[in-house]
Amino acid sequence: MESMWLEDYLALAETLNFSRAAERRNVTQPAFSRRVRALEQWVGTDLFVRTTHSVSLTAAGLHFQTQAAMLSRAIQQMRRDTLAVAERQAHTLTIAATHVLSFTFFPTWIRRNDELFGRGNLNLVSDSMEACEQILSRGDAQFLLCHHHAAVPSRLDPQQFKSTIVGSDTLVPVSAPGPEGRVLWSLDQPGGMDYLAYSEKSGLGRIIATVQSDTVARSSRTPVFKSHLAATLLTMARAGTGLAWLPMTLAEDDLRDGRLMMAGPPEVAIPVEIRLFRPASRQSGVIESAWAALTSSESKSLEAAMDHG
Repeated sequence: MESMWLEDYLALAETLNFSRAAERRNVTQPAFSRRVRALEQWVGTDLFVRTTHSVSLTAAGLHFQTQAAMLSRAIQQMRRDTLAVAERQAHTLTIAATHVLSFTFFPTWIRRNDELFGRGNLNLVSDSMEACEQILSRGDAQFLLCHHHAAVPSRLDPQQFKSTIVGSDTLVPVSAPGPEGRVLWSLDQPGGMDYLAYSEKSGLGRIIATVQSDTVARSSRTPVFKSHLAATLLTMARAGTGLAWLPMTLAEDDLRDGRLMMAGPPEVAIPVEIRLFRPASRQSGVIESAWAALTSSESKSLEAAMDHG
């Protein structure tokens, strides 16, 4: 068996589409199909049900999925550890973080914790929530920093990944001010408001769709613009294009300086956690030491905040 077959299988198991999976793996579809078939021949059974219009996992394919993901991460970890021993990747840790947290929360948070991760040995990868989940699942990063809400099921298997709260945020509806200083777009606007939406790749979009779906559906027309980048929606909202739901950590300066206004009552705001995810299996000594210190210090900080409140 070739290790690339596992990555091929995982791409197809996630997309259930040979064309998209082959594109993700940067191979032609015929070559991709041959590699998937070779894996099935090696396993000794079909992993996918193929029809003219659809692809689905067999019972054996579902069982293989969890094991393949764990094995793929283990192979990547083995490679990283071996390179570290050879001093070619000495103790470098990679954190995948969503775009918005990369330039709002991460800089302050990492300065507070840089000694835990090893100053100068940290690599940040910034991308959409969907891409960050894939990066962590493949084993290309040791941590994932993202917004999280308890009502939104994580796409990361809780048996394979664990997490800790490292901060908090709030999602709020905002709009540019109108000519008379009143909010230009609001949730209670007669006839509905123009809505700036998150695309399917966005974790913030998942949270809003779950927690405030009724409010958004009642108050908005078809979205006039979509992006997985909160910063892009911020720019569009400033320009008066429509109403956007933004993290307070991103919008607070614009709200304070009057470039944006709250576009709904306080009760529609969505409190969210900022969480750090990691694989549940034991990692390198550097990672385990950082995790132990981080979870301990974050727990104490949360307890102190609760006592103060």
